[in-house]
Amino acid sequence: MSGLNKISLIGNLGRDPEVRYTQDGLAVTNFSMAVSEKFKEKGESKERTLWFKVTAFGKLGEICGQYLTKGKQVYIEGQLQTSEWTDKEGKNRFSLEVVASQMVMLGSANGNGQATGTESPEYKPKPSIVSETPAMPAEDDIPF
Repeated sequence: MSGLNKISLIGNLGRDPEVRYTQDGLAVTNFSMAVSEKFKEKGESKERTLWFKVTAFGKLGEICGQYLTKGKQVYIEGQLQTSEWTDKEGKNRFSLEVVASQMVMLGSANGNGQATGTESPEYKPKPSIVSETPAMPAEDDIPF
């Protein structure tokens, strides 16, 4: 039996992405993302924010570095990955991060996270396989 490791998040970037490259030229982009949820506790409205470290590799990492900025709302899909290490003081440390496999920019083009005009603030997934639209035939080739 195999397992499943998948996470989907909608939130806002906590800082501008940092892009660096490996010796082989692979882009590695890191940023933080805040995901907030509202709930009621004893009749009182409250809000809780969880912070996630996100890493994107390759072309996706380059796109994140080029188009994302602090405060932008995004949808991130990926998987959770853990890291363990020993710090300078000899203490064991543990880290959990999201390795992104898909990113969709949400909100308006001006980056304030508010949809404008006919845009919907709801997440609508885009197909991961994009096909090219065939070119329109010349007017002389249309049979009617």
